[in-house]
Parts: sequence; C-alpha cells; structure tokens
Amino acid sequence: MKTFFQKIGGFFKSIGRWLKNHAPTKRRLIQLYAALLTNANIKGFISGRIYTGGSKIMCVPGLNCYSCPGAVGACPLGSLQNALANSGTRAPVYVLGILALFGIILGRTICGFLCPTGFLQDLAYKIKTPKLKKSRVTRLLSYLKYILLIVLVIAVPLAFVEQGDLIPAFCKFVCPAGTFGGAISLLFHPDNADLYGMLGPMFTWKFVLFCAIALACVFIYRAFCRFICPLGAIYGFFNKIALLGIKLDKNKCTDCGLCVAHCKMDIKRVGDHECINCGECISVCPTKAIRWKGSQFFVRENEIETAQPSKAPLAQMVRPAAATKAAAEVNASLSQTAIGATPENVQTAQPVTIAHGESTQAAPRPLIGAKGKKVFKAVVYTLAALLLAGALLYYNFFDEEVVAPPPDTGSEYGSEVGDMCYDFTVQVYDNASGALTETTYSLSESRGRVTVINFWGTWCQPCREELPYFDRIASEYPDVDVVTVHTVLTMDDAPAYISANYPDSDMIFTQESMQTVNGAEYDVFTLLGGRNSYPRTVIVDAEGVITFTVTGSVSYETLVAEIANAQS
Repeated sequence: MKTFFQKIGGFFKSIGRWLKNHAPTKRRLIQLYAALLTNANIKGFISGRIYTGGSKIMCVPGLNCYSCPGAVGACPLGSLQNALANSGTRAPVYVLGILALFGIILGRTICGFLCPTGFLQDLAYKIKTPKLKKSRVTRLLSYLKYILLIVLVIAVPLAFVEQGDLIPAFCKFVCPAGTFGGAISLLFHPDNADLYGMLGPMFTWKFVLFCAIALACVFIYRAFCRFICPLGAIYGFFNKIALLGIKLDKNKCTDCGLCVAHCKMDIKRVGDHECINCGECISVCPTKAIRWKGSQFFVRENEIETAQPSKAPLAQMVRPAAATKAAAEVNASLSQTAIGATPENVQTAQPVTIAHGESTQAAPRPLIGAKGKKVFKAVVYTLAALLLAGALLYYNFFDEEVVAPPPDTGSEYGSEVGDMCYDFTVQVYDNASGALTETTYSLSESRGRVTVINFWGTWCQPCREELPYFDRIASEYPDVDVVTVHTVLTMDDAPAYISANYPDSDMIFTQESMQTVNGAEYDVFTLLGGRNSYPRTVIVDAEGVITFTVTGSVSYETLVAEIANAQS
C-alpha cells in the first residue's frame, strides 16, 4: 500500500515538475496579454466582421492589422502610410506624434513585449527544428527593413500624392500581418464568401510571401522582425532615449561579449537599434552590468563593486584570500557562460579582480523597499487585469457596434436581391466646393426612378478607379439617380477629392451616417448588406426593390446591363 501511494505521489510530483518547467515566463504572459487587449473584439471572429467603432481612430503600439476582426485600434504603420498618402491635403501630425510618443516611452520594448506579430513569431520559433544561428549575413540582412521603411512606407505613398493615388505600399505588397490577420481570418468565415471573387494575383503574391515568412520564422528567430518590419526600424531610432528598456552600466561592463552571444537578435551592443529589450541578457551578465531602466527604484545595485580589470595575469596579482575567492567565482562564471559563444560575437573575456583594500559594500537602499515593491506589483497586476476584463466585456457585450440587421420574417425589407431596400437619409456634398452641406438625400426621393448606390472611400484605390464609370452613367442616363456614399474610416478626405475631380458631375455625393431601423442604429453600408470590403454597389428599381448587388469593383458594361435589367 505504501508503495502504491509513493507511486501516486511521484506521479503528481512529476506533473508538478513538468508544469514548473513549462510554465510561461512573465514576458510570454505580457505578450499574450497585449495580444488579447489589442484584439479584444472576440465577437468579430465569430461574426466575420471588422470592428469599426470609435476606438479604431487610435493607433495601437504594435503591428496589428486594422482589418483583423478582433482589432480594436488602428495599425500605426498602416496609419502612417495613409497619412503620408494624404499629406497633399493635411500634414500627418497625429500619426507622427503617436509614433514618437510610443518610441520615447517604450522604444523597441514594444517589439519584445507588446507586438502581437512578434508574439506569433516567438511561438513559431519554439517549434522543434534545427535553427539557423545569427551571422554576418543576418546582420547585413537586418538593414533591409530600413530600406523598406524609406521606399515602401515613405517614398511610394509620397510619390503618388500629386497623382491623387493612395498607395500604402508596404501594407499592399508585403505586410504578412495584414494577410493573416486581415485577409485569411476574414476569408475563413462562411459569411464572407463574396470576398473570394475579389481575390487576384496580388492576394496570391501576398499569400505566398506570408507562407515564406512564416516558415522562415520557424528556423530563424523573428525573421520578419529582424529583416522586414519597418515599424521595428522606426522604434529602433528611439531605443537609446526611451524611458523604458535595457540599460548597460559601462563602469561595470568588462566587454566579455556574453550578452551579444546570448542574444538572438542582430545586436552589436546591448540596447542598440536592433535590441528588442526582451531582458534575456540580464541573467547571463557575470558582472550584473545590465539592468532595466528605472529598476534602481525597486532593487539595490550590485552588492559587489568590482574594480577595473587589470592587464596583469590573474596569478601574478597579490590580494587577500577573500578577494581571490570572489574573483575566482566571477571568472569561473565567465568561462562557464562563454561555452558555445561564437568568435565573431564574443570578445576576449578579461579576468575580474577585486583590488586589495576594496570591500564589498551595499549600495544605497532603493526608494521603494521590498514591501513597497510587493504592493506596487499587486496594484499594477490588478489594474492590468481590470483593464483587460473591462475591454473584453465592453467590446463583446456592451459596445453598440454596427451589425447586420436581424432577420425579420414579417418584413419585406432587406439587403438581398428581391428585397425592398431600406430607406435612408444622408448629407450631401457640394460638388464644386466639396463642402458638406445641410442638404440631405433620402432614397424615397428616387422612388419612380432607378437608383445606383455606390459605397466608396478616398482611401480605397478600387473605389477611385471605378468612380469614372458611375460619373459616365450619371451623365448618359439622366433618368437614373447615381448616389455615392462616402464612408469615413480614419479621416474624411472626400471634400478635397470631390472638388478636385468631380466639380461638375451629375452624381450625388453623400456622406455616411447612422440610420435607425427596428430600434437599432446602423450605418447605410451595413444596412444595405455591406460587410468588410469596399467598393460595394447596389441597384434599386423604380419600385424600391433591389435588383443587383456586388462587393468589389464593377465595370461600365456591367452597370449598363444591370440598369437595363432594373428598368425592364
């Protein structure tokens, strides 16, 4: 019987040891926390819809696609490109300011702790496979992201400003976060089947690129972060001056190079522009020269103050036995930690000595003692837990986000072909000046005439490319009302665009607004069947019945054919 209980006890002890050995680190928990907080709109994955609520005007710190169903904020990199593309009408003050604020406070600590894309890369690297170690080649490749920053994020959007084209080149041609979080997560939802018809060569290219980057991250630590991500390049400029991050005490550093050898990133020194401030180098430093900025408020400095290393051999130095023992322990630590270090990354470790007459003295007490530290940590953890719980509750249960109108079997109104189209009222732009007027347009005003309704945005290139077709229809078919509804997501650039390109158009330019149906509020885009993608076109016949809907670009010939169908 005793043997049986011993086996049971041993079994539970082995489970306990396994759990202890595989428990997530604090950094991993913070990464998971940040990913959940950034994508707190969990119901977006269930409904297959992009959240478009009020918080979407704010940028989150890390790389997280705006089009991800769970995203509650905007991606700073995408916002920067859109702002630069619109810099002909306004300066990108907000985006540049928020990037500078994030950088000054956190630097690349965002990459190490708060970026969901970095978190996914860390998980991919944990897959058991042979790993490619860093080298001079990876160090050289790490400068690629600065080239991509200059060319795709800055130069290309600015180059097309004068032509009236908005091209967020990095998001459009490269970004794997957009491919995975924005495209693939939406395409998986059955209600977004209409998006498959919009897929083309560009999506194929981005999907192949995403697969290649994801595979590379399994074998190469943070391949995207190290070689491609322009957002990390931006934050790297702030790393040295950031308020939070890793700090190296040069007075204690012996230039042993163990920190550089241990780091998986392509750093030359602790805290440089390639350092993501993960803190993993702190434990390998034999002289405790690496610490967190601001940590002196919570912990003591090193108990042992070491003198500068002497050029004389350790055996030739004369010192008391206690000092000899202390130096021997440090040198032993150096030799043990240096095992596996590569010659190109590790400089020759110098022996550490404690000169005769020096004593081990404690540094001044920290401003916050052990009890204060515990209280501070408890307060921080509590506030963080409340913030995450509040965000999850708000976005999934209390936020009155626009959703599709509930089915009403007793109503003839809907958003499908054959349904009566919901009536709506929107404000009208003055085409000549582009100003938003007090005049309104209602669909009921077009009863007795075929109405073509187009949902568009200045930020949507396919929308701008097809607008001339609608302008031509409005000119050639005076008995057809062509109504465009401009949907504002991050900024309203419609006035300048309309006045510059369509001052004499017969189209009725209007601005999106909220409508009340069945006691709930919806924007017109959602009310008429729109989900996540623009442009969208709806054609309504003279009786108010929907005869045609399409998500994505439409040709002039298709419009002519569908108008004829609605008139018959």
